[in-house]
Amino acid sequence: MKPSSITMERIVTMPAKPKNAEVPTVGFVELFKMMPEFRRDAIETFANIAERFGGIVRFRGLWTSYLLTDPSHIEHVLQTNSRNYNKGRVYKELTPSTGEGLFVTDGEVWRRQRRLAQPAFHRDRIASFAQIMTDTTEQMLQRWEKYLDDGNNFDVGDEMTEVTLGIVSKALLSRDLSGEADVVNRSFGVIREHTMRRLTSFLKLPQNFPSRANRRFRNAIAQADEILYKIIAERRAEREDPQDLLSMLMSARDDETGETMSDKELRDQALTIIGAGYETTTQALTWLWYLLAKHPHVEKRLHAELERVLGGRTPTFEDVPKLRYTLMAFQEAMRLYPPAWMLSRTAVDADEIGGHRISAKSEILLLLYVTHRDPKHWSDPAAFDPEHFSLEQTAGRARFAYFPFGGGPRQCIGNNFAQMEAQLIIATVAQKYRLRLTTEGEIKPEPAVTLRPRGGVKVILEKRNV
Repeated sequence: MKPSSITMERIVTMPAKPKNAEVPTVGFVELFKMMPEFRRDAIETFANIAERFGGIVRFRGLWTSYLLTDPSHIEHVLQTNSRNYNKGRVYKELTPSTGEGLFVTDGEVWRRQRRLAQPAFHRDRIASFAQIMTDTTEQMLQRWEKYLDDGNNFDVGDEMTEVTLGIVSKALLSRDLSGEADVVNRSFGVIREHTMRRLTSFLKLPQNFPSRANRRFRNAIAQADEILYKIIAERRAEREDPQDLLSMLMSARDDETGETMSDKELRDQALTIIGAGYETTTQALTWLWYLLAKHPHVEKRLHAELERVLGGRTPTFEDVPKLRYTLMAFQEAMRLYPPAWMLSRTAVDADEIGGHRISAKSEILLLLYVTHRDPKHWSDPAAFDPEHFSLEQTAGRARFAYFPFGGGPRQCIGNNFAQMEAQLIIATVAQKYRLRLTTEGEIKPEPAVTLRPRGGVKVILEKRNV
């Protein structure tokens, strides 16, 4: 297996396997020898394995794992027999930071939390956040005036972080955390690095061991907790209801028990929603601006839609269904560079997937990056082409050939929020500016907890005359 760099030309072709064929297996010794490759470039190593062995591969290491990239197999795990698949071992490394949030819990705990949280993400509720999304983006564009005047370049990822954090904090908490953005970003950065380091290490010290890394991690959690618990306490003392997500979570009662969420449950859900709500959307938008700058013909068509639908005015919630190509461009960015580049589950009981026996307690790895680039489901899969999401091309495509928000009962609860947020941010920014790259060549993805552009995306602004 020879190493190769990841480029936009990377196409993974997975050979077909006959039903009931023996599952190709990577044994413990070979897996151990591959660890330097995983540390150097995990996503490329996984992609090479999938290309070499096919849509299902077994790993025999400290525990048995299966790598799945076939949409029908993925559908079985996430949808058809989802009750047999709990959140995987990977997510257990997140519980020290997220606690018992929706992202990591299973069983009745998860079902109770989902029942309580679901109304907060109803379409009508999300619609009320459109003004927050455009106002926060307009505030960012006011800051951008200094970049335009000075002609300086900047990392668009940093700007997307600040605007998405501002949106999710206002929508969730009715509070602008931009003044505390440095603390929040630093805390989440430490949490992200600590989690990724533990995920890629064979030997892990206990979380309570007094190592320097563990102390930094605990300090980061403490800083985030101080902000969140203070907001929760202030909210409980208020008489007026700001009708944000936090107030809805506070007032929600379980239909079966009549119970509401405790402060700890509110903290866990808030930390989960903030973390997932700004980190994943940030990375998706950062990749989107990179891809638009590399593909001016797509950018031109996007601008044409914005001029036709908006004519220079700020977009509103009513415009969202009309911004079809804008959504397609965002979906295409998430196809090529899915922020959650891999999902995992653990089989509760033995099962059969595609004619293959799956043992109980085995780990299931779902590699979005490979499935999203499989030429069996995508024409010209390496190309950045929003037409991949036209009605003509999506008709008949395997349901789980594209699953950036997961799928089945555990599909991301905030997927509609994130997509509307992205459409409104893109429309607001692209009406006023073109973003031009200041570096040559391809930017490689870095597979951390989310798929990040290695080295960032540096741009300069070009004002549009509309």
